Amino acid sequence: MKRNWLAYSYLGWMIVFTVVPLFLILYYSLTIQTGTGLRFTLEQYQRLYNPVYFKVLGLSIELALISTLICLLIGYPLAMILASKNLSKKNTLILLFVLPMWMNFLLRTYAWMTLLERNGLINTFIASLSLPKLHLMYNNTAVILGMVYNFLPFMVLPIYSVLTKIEPHIIEAAEDLGADNWIVFRRVLFPLSLPGVFSGITMVFLPAVTTFVISRLLGGGQFTLLGNLIEQQFLYVGDWNFGSAISIILMLLVLLGMSFTSRYEQEQKGGGLW
Repeated sequence: MKRNWLAYSYLGWMIVFTVVPLFLILYYSLTIQTGTGLRFTLEQYQRLYNPVYFKVLGLSIELALISTLICLLIGYPLAMILASKNLSKKNTLILLFVLPMWMNFLLRTYAWMTLLERNGLINTFIASLSLPKLHLMYNNTAVILGMVYNFLPFMVLPIYSVLTKIEPHIIEAAEDLGADNWIVFRRVLFPLSLPGVFSGITMVFLPAVTTFVISRLLGGGQFTLLGNLIEQQFLYVGDWNFGSAISIILMLLVLLGMSFTSRYEQEQKGGGLW
């Protein structure tokens, strides 16, 4: 009886803070205010066929994919180093790596502005060498840099967690059978770590494709991503209906990406692709 009561409390929490907000977003996306009252329509979704919004969507996905790929290329070797049993003071290194995540997301982004801006630390150092200052801010590179820095821990930690759970005798057995380090990595270590890789990809790509703070601060408003577009509709334009329609489309894209990675992860567990 006590267990059922606890379940109902969680169910009530989900209804109030998950189902109701989602229903309101869907309701706003399907309605429009007219002189005679509210009217159900698909006009908000039809507005998304504008090539301008396709360009925003493409740029958002492109930057998110590049950031995710860079995080994977940097994060996987880093996770292997942290998971190494020969690494001394491992806990201290993990703490130092996770420590920036305890700071506010906005502060971390502002910290990058002090590094990249025209009179920032990097350009000050370059100028001290009598070299011309670089234009480091307000471009795609700055936005990707901010995404990689902020979301890299979300790639490293799931991979690290999986790598530490791999039994050492599996790797030892492969080495006893004559496999060199590259073959051990390609045929044993990497396939076994794929659940962590897919979790990392999901945890990096989703916030990257929906972010608006990084693109606004480091991009300087030079271009618009999906997160910025939704923010503008709700906070500045006041068009909640169109903002809700964009949110629904973005939500469907996120769910599609999650279902794809989840399905691929299940195939990996079944050994179908490796």
